[in-house]
Amino acid sequence: VRGGDTAKRSMKIPVEDLDWKCLGFERDGHVLIVTIDNPSSEMNVVDEQLHQELTELFARLRDERSARAILLTGTGRAFSAGGDFSWFPTLRGADRLEELRLDARRMIWDLLDVHLPIVCALNGHAAGLGASIALLCDVILMADTASIGDPHVRVGIVAGDGGTVAWPMAVGPARAKEYLLTGDPVPAVEAERIGLVNHVVPVAELDAKARAFAQRLAANAPLAVQYTKQAVNAYLKQVLNVSFDRATALELATLASEDHEEALTAIQEHRKPEFKGR
Repeated sequence: VRGGDTAKRSMKIPVEDLDWKCLGFERDGHVLIVTIDNPSSEMNVVDEQLHQELTELFARLRDERSARAILLTGTGRAFSAGGDFSWFPTLRGADRLEELRLDARRMIWDLLDVHLPIVCALNGHAAGLGASIALLCDVILMADTASIGDPHVRVGIVAGDGGTVAWPMAVGPARAKEYLLTGDPVPAVEAERIGLVNHVVPVAELDAKARAFAQRLAANAPLAVQYTKQAVNAYLKQVLNVSFDRATALELATLASEDHEEALTAIQEHRKPEFKGR
């Protein structure tokens, strides 16, 4: 699935009827449930296929007219555990990096432009891009067994996929820098305490409570809900304008760095990386 398929979009094909490999769909009344389910990874890592589908997903959700709310979740042990390390070495060429940058930009901007409220049910670990997507949703319910983090720096790259916007907006610059500069994961109880997520619930109750909350939003006056979200997200977009392009440009620079290559080698060799600042 690629984002240039304007012919299909113009035909208004229901989003669930398109050819997805890593995303599942269900309709529950006025709620559209989207599930991240990468068949090649039990941790729902973001490989090329999932990255393309997430890019396409939010563009398609901008066209959604049947639902009144969206519930976004994942399968198994993870919501999405971030980038696929085996995919990173294929992104070295200038053309590939530019394609990645444009897709990432489109993905995050389209996410904020989805007019329907998005409830995120964090069923398990969310890292990197997975964390950014979760934190840019409208209401976040988190399983008590889950954690969330942005470990870009641990593999020698900048958090260029929305993390430099999502984290400071949620918890303020100082606390955001603590987690972005260390890459430390945040357990559920702490994430709720610092305001990173809205609610933490027992994992066995997550699906039911997230569905109930999404149904509650869907029952409200649609225009009032959608326009209120639009007004709040206008502020988020101002911050995105300031930070996002700079962060992605710096991420591309670090993707080509020796430190990033060293991080990937260290992961393969099961050792700590030796970073040299170049």
